[in-house]
Amino acid sequence: MRMRLLLFALLVSLSAIASAQEQRPLRFSVTESWAMPMIRIEDGRATSGVLYDLQMRLAEKVGRRAELLVMPRLRVQRLMARGEIDVRCYVNPGWLSETHHQYIWSVPFMVQRDLIVGRHYEADISLAQLPGERLGTVLGFSYPRLESLFASGQVLREDARTQELVLEKLEAGRYRYAVSNELALAWFNRNLPEDKRLRALAELSADALSCLVRDAPDVPTQALLRALVQMKEDGEFDAILSRYR
Repeated sequence: MRMRLLLFALLVSLSAIASAQEQRPLRFSVTESWAMPMIRIEDGRATSGVLYDLQMRLAEKVGRRAELLVMPRLRVQRLMARGEIDVRCYVNPGWLSETHHQYIWSVPFMVQRDLIVGRHYEADISLAQLPGERLGTVLGFSYPRLESLFASGQVLREDARTQELVLEKLEAGRYRYAVSNELALAWFNRNLPEDKRLRALAELSADALSCLVRDAPDVPTQALLRALVQMKEDGEFDAILSRYR
């Protein structure tokens, strides 16, 4: 009888521990420089957008709550190095300066097209026309095709805190050209009259974007990776995107 009671107490204890682990929210990183339609940040909290919907749905599919942690990009790197982020989405291997051996890459869920943008249409613009220009960029963002021009001083980065601010400064005439992803440009232009809209002049890059999922006992790693595959195959991510076009 005593042995049965001990076994029962052990089972109850293990069940409580498992339940507590199930209830711990999954920690998703949100970089504060992101802008709509990818994410809206209000009073330091993520409230809507493509990535908000993706991450909330992803957590739902594995039976966990999502905790969206808004922070500067450099802090994301530090927390990942310490294993304090469970999932980081909207990232490409070429954007990272270090590897994260404790994380697993998901399948790509979208392609981001970065564009050279201007206030007026110009035909056949190329990188060869940029030397001597100040170029609107997002603080902390990596632009591999431009790095040699930045390093040599041929092109000067003019950083703004978010993609939206970069486009606002371009619209105000602070510089002639800026870099923007295709979705952010379309969102910025959506309520502007045709003659006031910013123009896509050339494609700078097209990068496949994925999520990094921490591989640890307290994270449903494989379930998250399978959920991302399922969302892609079932068209769920395309449906999310369509809500913000």
